Amino acid sequence: MSAMRLSFTTLSCPDWDWDTILQQAARFGFHGIELRGVRDEMYLPRLPQFLPENIDNTMAQLRDKNLAISCLDTSCKFDDDEKFHNSIQEGKDTIDLAQRLKVPYIRVFGDSIPELSHMEKTIDQIARGLNLLGEYARDKDVYVLIETHGDFADSNRLLKILQKVHAGNPVGVLWDINHPYMFFKEEMSETYAKLAPYIKHVHVKDTKIVNGEFKLSLVGQGDLPIAEAVDLLKKNGYNGWLSLEWEKRWHPEIEDPEIALPAFVEYITPLLQD
Repeated sequence: MSAMRLSFTTLSCPDWDWDTILQQAARFGFHGIELRGVRDEMYLPRLPQFLPENIDNTMAQLRDKNLAISCLDTSCKFDDDEKFHNSIQEGKDTIDLAQRLKVPYIRVFGDSIPELSHMEKTIDQIARGLNLLGEYARDKDVYVLIETHGDFADSNRLLKILQKVHAGNPVGVLWDINHPYMFFKEEMSETYAKLAPYIKHVHVKDTKIVNGEFKLSLVGQGDLPIAEAVDLLKKNGYNGWLSLEWEKRWHPEIEDPEIALPAFVEYITPLLQD
């Protein structure tokens, strides 16, 4: 059995409270949860469970369920001049929280290139954001992960950013296996070959094209070669998290978490067998 562990992002279950999230994660056979908001609070450092007076109890709850937190997901994006300062502040607050919770990663975005003629300027600005957070995260046992998302799901563009990250800064990649494949027609092997040295965490989802539009599918029922991605990770010794990103918060019409979460575990677990 592979050493990879399974988590899901809380985008999957926007109506669940904290206790329900933990109960269902344990019930469905997950090893952890990835936090992207709980109920109506998306700014993780403000969650009641993570206030200084409550953290010890929260950690005890997780231990009681044999669960870990795989990653803290932010809204930080560095492509927008006006939001840059706020993104840096959210990133620093979330790094501090990750350190207190002993969570290894926070997730940030690039995210888009407003004008192709300004691509180099945008790349420089995103690299600056990553370096600022990376410098802040040094000595805190926290990595800042930029997701393969938006215009930077193109792995060649993402590499241009990563090449500007200063040596020693704990910056890596969250590989969302959907976006490079579906939006930039990259084969799984191509994306992996380019980004492998940086990949620390992996998002799994499945999609298919219906009437010309991308639609989220239960894992294993869409068009993504998920087994190929998992095999690449296995063969190359990846022992991190596979995290289901079931975007129920943004797409309320898709299946409920009570269906999607166990379906993910059922589909992925055989792929992890040696």
